[in-house]
Amino acid sequence: MTGAPNSTWINDATRRRSLEHLAANTVDVVVVGGGITGAGVALDAVSRGLSVALIESGDLASGTSGYSSKLVHGGLRYLAKMDFPVAWESARERRWLMGSIAPHLIHPLGFVIPDVRSAPVWEGLVAGFGTVVYDVLRRLSGLESTILPRPQLLSSQAVAALAPALDVAGLRRGYLYWDGQVVDDARLVLGVARTAAGLGAHIVRDVQATALTAQTVDAVDVRTGAPLQIRARAVVNATGVWAADFDPALTVTPSRGTHLVVRAELLGLPHAAHTVAVPGHFGRYVFVLPQPDGLVYIGLTDEEDHSADGHHPEVPEHDVDFLLGVVNATLAVPLARDDVVGTFAGLRPLAEAAHGDGFDGTSDISRRHLVVDVSGTPITVVGGKLTTYRRMAQDAVDAVVGRLGVDVPCGTKTLPLVGAASAAVLRTIDAPARLVAKYGTEAAQIQELGRMDPTLAEPLFDGTEITGAELLFAVRAEGASTVADLLERRTRLAFVPADADKARGRAEEILAVAAAPDFDAPGLGEGAGA
Repeated sequence: MTGAPNSTWINDATRRRSLEHLAANTVDVVVVGGGITGAGVALDAVSRGLSVALIESGDLASGTSGYSSKLVHGGLRYLAKMDFPVAWESARERRWLMGSIAPHLIHPLGFVIPDVRSAPVWEGLVAGFGTVVYDVLRRLSGLESTILPRPQLLSSQAVAALAPALDVAGLRRGYLYWDGQVVDDARLVLGVARTAAGLGAHIVRDVQATALTAQTVDAVDVRTGAPLQIRARAVVNATGVWAADFDPALTVTPSRGTHLVVRAELLGLPHAAHTVAVPGHFGRYVFVLPQPDGLVYIGLTDEEDHSADGHHPEVPEHDVDFLLGVVNATLAVPLARDDVVGTFAGLRPLAEAAHGDGFDGTSDISRRHLVVDVSGTPITVVGGKLTTYRRMAQDAVDAVVGRLGVDVPCGTKTLPLVGAASAAVLRTIDAPARLVAKYGTEAAQIQELGRMDPTLAEPLFDGTEITGAELLFAVRAEGASTVADLLERRTRLAFVPADADKARGRAEEILAVAAAPDFDAPGLGEGAGA
């Protein structure tokens, strides 16, 4: 990144300076919504030379974008649904993300498709053929097999070695394909937002939009209650499941995606994910997804839910029962309800009006995105999915520059996020592999904090590798301002409530010290700011 050493940092000091700037100046574009789509729009716009502000009512990634399946995938399920445009778009965007934008945050993950004896033979053959077609998309997209390997046919013994919890006696064989796994979806949002900040965008959290026009945003400073008006030459509505609140002509269908969290030991410490077909729903699967921290996520549901809180959707018991029921059909030792140590859910904003309702509820509504550009109103971008955020942002900013009468092409396909580097460079970083996978080239800064203050190098509690240095960095450089920010989105410890409780006291201590006006730590000043 160019600019001052800490120009990508987001914290209370940069927030204050950005609010002062916005009170006195008009920007080219203001983006409403701090999820992956809004962050992507801000980065695309500022990288084209526009002056940009992004406002978010709470924390970055505190809605849908922080509670996904943590996958950057080419859309195998969309092939099964015959939605070739979404599958192709997903494959192309995966290529840019894994190849140049965020290779430090997105890593290959193997997926086993078990061919179970209880299913018709043709189902296994179709699955195997699907992995071949999927690999063709990977090749056509330009993503090399050195990044995502080719698919393989597996014996039942090979399946057991990769996914030990599966009932081997019930298998004919298996199919292995590869996709991208994000080490943390919230970190991807932070990376996009901080990269935008480094190029000059004003990233302002805790500002709640109350009304939008084509050129103004009326808002409230959540921290003080003070009213604000932000002026811009163009306004982009990227508020996800709340998008229809600012565009009455739009219909957004919220779809609840629930995940269960279990300890990896219960599933034999799997080396690959595996899929389980949902009975009676062709092309729909439940995924068993091993994580780097010794947990496994099992998901996900796809249920229309208009009453849920978009920031904290409740997980109903019937979601838990559904996911356990589907997964247990393939396991040698079924999981019990007590084995579930946590749950989380997000609401997908599906643009129903653009693509029509599906035959199978929300699971059958297309994941294509929608850009609404009507003269005299804000530009709205909604729908899509995590993998295709960059393309969504490109289309939205194309609409912006069209309104502004400027001709600047998009350049985000090869714009690396803060911390990004090649695998060869990342191997040279003087920090543990766990930190490099989470922070990329910035891992060395976390490690240095621990060297300067040994208490910061200590784990937050017995049983975790997360340290105080990570929490300190989150406050000073990544915009965290509450204990919830630290436990829910900077560390994801809240996915297991018992673990979050163990870390809460230490998180409160570090937050109090880091937020003190006279605090200074080696290498951690206020930041150059936006």
